[in-house]
Parts: sequence; structure tokens; C-alpha cells
Amino acid sequence: MRAVIQRVRWAEVEVEGRLVARIEQGALALLGVHHSDTAEHARWLAQKIAHLRFFEDETGKLNRSVQDIGGAVLVVSNFTLYGDCRKGRRPSFTDSAPYEQGRMLYEQFCAALREEGVSVQTGVYGAQMQVRLQNDGPVTLIVETPEG
Repeated sequence: MRAVIQRVRWAEVEVEGRLVARIEQGALALLGVHHSDTAEHARWLAQKIAHLRFFEDETGKLNRSVQDIGGAVLVVSNFTLYGDCRKGRRPSFTDSAPYEQGRMLYEQFCAALREEGVSVQTGVYGAQMQVRLQNDGPVTLIVETPEG
């Protein structure tokens, strides 16, 4: 499982011209699910992101988590995070989870984040979405589950 995490001042998702989710200060998480991922991967990644210190403290050091600042996480499914661009000119998505497996693990990831006490908003799994945000920093990280 792979997530691109962006620290944001705000972020929102629109589907078919309708606003479906919005957060203020927190993180936008673009989430990709690999075909070999499991529920344990979803829990591990949720715990990692909930406690990851990528917000500044009063001294300017990245020493506070999204929980510490009372922020929220906007989770957006993104199967293209497993696009393999090493060969040819068109990405291959064979490493991405099939739709139903991906949806189930996406939902488990969001539930696990909530269990960690994080306020979670979501896009619409599998939909064509427009994502708007104000990146804060910018601070952008890639977080992946350990191989196994």
C-alpha cells in the first residue's frame, strides 16, 4: 500500500460538479492499493500516517502529528500510484489491486484511521475526481507499507 501525503491548509474533492468532501488544516492522502495488500497493510499504514510527525511545533521542527494539531485527513483513492512507467510510453497498472479488493482495503484504511482518532473525509472510490488543495510548506511525503 502506498500513500502520497501532502500537508494542506485545506483540501476538497468534487465529483461531477458536486463538492463531496472538504477539510481544513490537515493532510491529503492519495492512496494506492497493491494487488498483494491485506487488511494488516491497511491498519499499519493508517497507524503510521495518524502518528507521523510532519507538522511544525513552536520551534519550527516537524514534531507534531495530524492528531496533535487536531487536523483531518482527506483520503482519495488513486490506483495510478502503482503505475509502472519503466517500459514504453504508457504506464502499466498490473500492480494495482483489482477494483473490489482495492475498494475494500481503501475502506479498511479509512476505518483504521478513524479508530486512531483522526477525523477522516473521503473522495468517491473509483470516481473521476477533481481535487483542489493548498499545500502547506510544501510538505509532501511518500509512505509505503513494508514489503512482505
